[in-house]
Amino acid sequence: MINKKISIKDIAKLTNTSITTVSFVLNGKGRISKEISKKILDVAAKNGYEPNRMAVGLRTGVSKVIGLIVETIGGPFFGAMAKVIEEEAEKEGYRIIYCSTNNNIQKGKDVIKMLSHQLVDGYIVTPMKGLEKDIQNLIANERPVVLIDGYFPGLDIPHVLVDNYNSAFNAVDHLLQSGYKKVGLITADLDLIQLQDRVQGYRDALKANGVKEEKKLVFKLPFQAGKEEAINSIKAFIGKQKQMDAVFFTTNYLGTMGLECIKELQLSIPDDLGMVSFDDDEIFNLYPPGITTVRQPTYEIAKSAIDLLLSQMNPDRYDISKVKLQIPSQLIQRGSTILKN
Repeated sequence: MINKKISIKDIAKLTNTSITTVSFVLNGKGRISKEISKKILDVAAKNGYEPNRMAVGLRTGVSKVIGLIVETIGGPFFGAMAKVIEEEAEKEGYRIIYCSTNNNIQKGKDVIKMLSHQLVDGYIVTPMKGLEKDIQNLIANERPVVLIDGYFPGLDIPHVLVDNYNSAFNAVDHLLQSGYKKVGLITADLDLIQLQDRVQGYRDALKANGVKEEKKLVFKLPFQAGKEEAINSIKAFIGKQKQMDAVFFTTNYLGTMGLECIKELQLSIPDDLGMVSFDDDEIFNLYPPGITTVRQPTYEIAKSAIDLLLSQMNPDRYDISKVKLQIPSQLIQRGSTILKN
């Protein structure tokens, strides 16, 4: 049998008080005696009373709920950040509604519309091209927004992310300085500024080392490709580029699939192929001989994002529209990029 949720009316009956008195106590309003207040609060706590957040939001304009909209909540990168955001939000009495877009513009629009109907107080969003107007509309309606893991070039919306350009530059420079001469790139075919910055970092590192960029060493995998199709495509690319002696993967999901392809091709890391992957993962530490990675500062990114958003949740809010944080990463060197003779 499902227990019925206790209401303000029920609490009033149990405490022999009026509905108005209970409402004042639960909402911290009015001048109610300490004895009656304690009696009402004890009964509410004992019976698991929870306010209807939608009703509270309609009455006060504050729902104490934050919307977190990311690419995919199931991945290790966004999962780790979500944990930090939730913990920090809870300290200030806020709850989190999690939503994933899977880099689908229409899904992103639908999610933003749904959360706006829930009277969400603020938003932390992984941006993608096509959502600019939707997010600007939120800001126009005085809903604070902080972008995470990306930004909209030319728009003054506060954002926090890793320094993608320099992270990629340093990773590819490390490969070249370690003696690799033909460094390939495998990335996702997505119109995301963070991936564009990583690709530009790759190109500029080649140029800085006097290495000519070769288009045939760059492979862009369609984002919507299934896993089997993706692995076959990556394997075909690596197998075809016989002269390629190292490869840089711009995301960890591409890097993990790359390991499977390299194994199926019976290539040895790092003797046949050096490797660096953006974004660290447990598998890269466990896979022999250890894969060199770009470790993103997930805690710092998430903590900065939620702090910026919470700073907008009080009457003394100040203008943070021009706050644009790019946090340095750490290159974790392992056996996949050992110095070549």
